[in-house]
Amino acid sequence: MLFPSAVLSNGYGTTETGPVGFGPHPDGIPTPPLALGYPMDGIRLRLVDGDNRDADEGVLEMWTPALMPGYHQLPERTAAAMTDDGYYITGDIMRRDAHGFYEFVGRADDMFVCSGENIYPGEVEKMLERHPAIHQACVVPVPDEIRGQKPVVFVVPASGATLAAQDVKEFALANAPAYQHPRHVEFVAELPLAGTNKVDRHALIQRAASLDSQG
Repeated sequence: MLFPSAVLSNGYGTTETGPVGFGPHPDGIPTPPLALGYPMDGIRLRLVDGDNRDADEGVLEMWTPALMPGYHQLPERTAAAMTDDGYYITGDIMRRDAHGFYEFVGRADDMFVCSGENIYPGEVEKMLERHPAIHQACVVPVPDEIRGQKPVVFVVPASGATLAAQDVKEFALANAPAYQHPRHVEFVAELPLAGTNKVDRHALIQRAASLDSQG
């Protein structure tokens, strides 16, 4: 190993609020492996679920000393991104544990509903990517007459790995609620990227719909 003493940690920041929002717990409690950390001093956070502004899981709203005054010459966009009391609406779904650590769940605008259950693609993807034969996964919805929507996953296998669709489904069923398991698995060499260098979910949604229509 090149860096045997290195410690890996997750980070979180936004252009609108600054690069640092979370750090170590003030009582020295170890940060869980998937957590972003504990809120830094001087930063105010809340998780909003509908009318509940003190939820344990919901959309993260954030105030920091580095908060933007607004988007340049875009007053309507600024108004849509800010609450009446001055918090920035991140659009990120977070979960807070009993010790106050925050964990990223997914993007609010990526969420879809299957059989009455909310599915956050990022959460399912993290679970699937724990499989040693899966390098990368992207979960998207397709319409379903009975469930409303159902999950489809595009999988990039790990180098040299042998993997069948049933292996992916069984791993999902063993490690997550049944409603999250992908109803169709499509193997690809790589995932398409959008101009932001993020996975192009829109392109994959269209591709998944095409695959579903073909049966």
